[in-house]
Amino acid sequence: MNARVVLWDFDGPICRLFAGHSAERVAVELVEWLEGRGLHGLLTDTERQSLDPQVVLRAVDLRHPGSDLVAELEERLTQEELRATPTAMPTPYADPLIRTWAAVGTRLAIATNNSPRGVRKYLTGRDLVPCFAPHIYGRTPTLSRLKPDPHCLTRALSAMGSAPSAALMIGDTPSDLLAARAAGVPFLGYARNERKAKLLRDEGAETIVNSLQPVLELLRSHA
Repeated sequence: MNARVVLWDFDGPICRLFAGHSAERVAVELVEWLEGRGLHGLLTDTERQSLDPQVVLRAVDLRHPGSDLVAELEERLTQEELRATPTAMPTPYADPLIRTWAAVGTRLAIATNNSPRGVRKYLTGRDLVPCFAPHIYGRTPTLSRLKPDPHCLTRALSAMGSAPSAALMIGDTPSDLLAARAAGVPFLGYARNERKAKLLRDEGAETIVNSLQPVLELLRSHA
C-alpha cells in the first residue's frame, strides 16, 4: 500500500479482453492467414495448436524479426484486440481500485503486451484514461521486448521518475512476474482461478490474491 507507482498488466488484472471475442478463434485465424500465404511450415505443430495469438506472433517474429510479415501480422492482432474491447469483461473491483489509488495520489501506469491502442480504447469506454494517461506502455514493433523482458516496465519507471523499489506490479502471468523481477519491482499476483495461481506459485510468486476486493479494502483503510 506504500507504493508510489503501480504498474498494471492489462488483460487479466483490469479486464478479460477476450471474454466475448474468442482469443482461440483469433489465433486460429492468424494461423489460417499465414497458411493462405503459403507459410504453413513457418510454425511448428505446437505453435499452430497453441490457441494463443501472442504465441503465433512471437513465433513468426523469431523467424523473421522486423519484417513486413511480422508488421502485418501484428496489425491484424491489434485490429482483433480493438474489436474485442467492447465485449471485454471488467475484472471485479478493478475500476474502483484504480480510481481509489489515483484519488489518493498514487501514480498509475499500464505495462502490457497488448496494443496500447486497444488499451486506450477500453479505458476510454470506462472513463479511466485520466487515471493512467499518458503512462500506457504496450506492444511495440520490437516484439523481442515483450514481457518477460522488462522493457515496458522500465519505460514506465523512467518516464515517471520512480525507483523500482517504490513501485508495485500487478500481473496475472509468469511473464509478468519475470518482468517485474528483472526490473526489481515488487510483484502482486492476481489469479482468478487455481490454474493461474499455480502457474504463478510455480514461478515463485510470494503474494497472490484471487480477488482485488481485499486490496481495495486495505487501500481504503489506509486512505
